[in-house]
Amino acid sequence: MNKKLAAALSGGAVLVLALSGCSSDDGDKKLDDWAKKVCDTAVGPQSKKIADANAAIKKQTADNSSPDEVKSTDSKAFGDISAAYAQRSAALKKAGAPPTDDGEKKLNDAVKELDGLSKSYADLKTQTDKLDTKDQSAFADDLAKIAEELGKLSKSENTAQKKLEAGDVGKAMREQDGCKSAASSPKS
Repeated sequence: MNKKLAAALSGGAVLVLALSGCSSDDGDKKLDDWAKKVCDTAVGPQSKKIADANAAIKKQTADNSSPDEVKSTDSKAFGDISAAYAQRSAALKKAGAPPTDDGEKKLNDAVKELDGLSKSYADLKTQTDKLDTKDQSAFADDLAKIAEELGKLSKSENTAQKKLEAGDVGKAMREQDGCKSAASSPKS
């Protein structure tokens, strides 16, 4: 059952890393400055936290861990992912809208999406914290439900973020070290 959870998380990590594949050929200094601020504070560090959390779940699954270990690892990972999305949202708010058409709307949509993802992962952490590890059958069933929710969450992630980071914004982000390092992080 925990393999489904790890697979779903890996899917989410791929989306995060794709998002962070964050050149401004036109030399737009304002856009480049915005992209640097976002990549250095919102993308790079938070992508690493998410990748590390996914790697922890994957490792614990491969180790055939006990229910208590699974619960502990998953709970921490969901908490870390929730915090990373919240921090990414806060960093985007602080950076402000990119200097492009519809920048404000795209920023607001991305922030709303990130806040929603943070809450969803916090909810998964809460559900995981309530798992009963003494009854392995019930634990497996409950863990499967969490994995199912995680799978749905992974499929719906990052739509607004992708819109924010499309076109010239995405080109500018791909030139930034913070986004380059996030894109080259090991996939989990």
